[in-house]
Amino acid sequence: MAIPLLLLGASAQAAVVTEEVRYQLDGQSYLGYLAYDDSLPAPLPGVLVVHEWWGHNDYVRQRADMLAELGYAALALDMYGDGRNTEHPSEAGEFAKASLASLPLAERRFNAARDWLAAHPRVDDGRIAAIGYCYGGGVVLHMARAGAELKAVASFHGSLAPLADPLPAGSPVRIAVFNGAADPLVPAEQVAAFRQEMDAAGADYLLVDYPGALHAFTNPRADSVAAEFNMPLGYDAQADKDSWLQLQAFLHESLE
Repeated sequence: MAIPLLLLGASAQAAVVTEEVRYQLDGQSYLGYLAYDDSLPAPLPGVLVVHEWWGHNDYVRQRADMLAELGYAALALDMYGDGRNTEHPSEAGEFAKASLASLPLAERRFNAARDWLAAHPRVDDGRIAAIGYCYGGGVVLHMARAGAELKAVASFHGSLAPLADPLPAGSPVRIAVFNGAADPLVPAEQVAAFRQEMDAAGADYLLVDYPGALHAFTNPRADSVAAEFNMPLGYDAQADKDSWLQLQAFLHESLE
């Protein structure tokens, strides 16, 4: 399918505006980052962007900016509260574990951001998708399995194992997974089990395995982090580029 030039970020009139936003849940403040092209007529399709386990940082904001350039209203959300983030893996692991200790609370955190985006005057509340990276990839897959009000979700190098119940049969959510075939954190057995789960549910899904790609293959900082902390991470420019192009087609088909 040919992708409109707008979805390739080729609009000469692009006027992306960005802003930090705050939303609340149970008295806790959460930090969001909204990006959209205000030269485009409203309403725009919306995309939630869920951060890696490092938390709400510049990388997730960069991805929101890239989505805005494609014609979406993108909200980089906050699963930890107060925009908490870190550059040390031990602290990141603690943040991630704590945020998923109560899945009902994690779902409410995600849905608070979804509801905020859906209520924005520039957004079409019937056309909302979510994408996530690493930790965030697992989160968006969980939200699809949990029946969140989303048209589609896309996971980049995220865990594929269900956090709770598998995807129910007949789920209307379209699913895309971009995985590193050499990622030791997502072994082949997990990929095979995910395929079985999707097939059993009759899901509309795409799974792309990039040969030789490691965990965090979309993040240019992965190599330096791997060297500093001896972690099995690695940036793969080709897989990063291809997965982003495939995401564009996937979102266009899902939110048109």
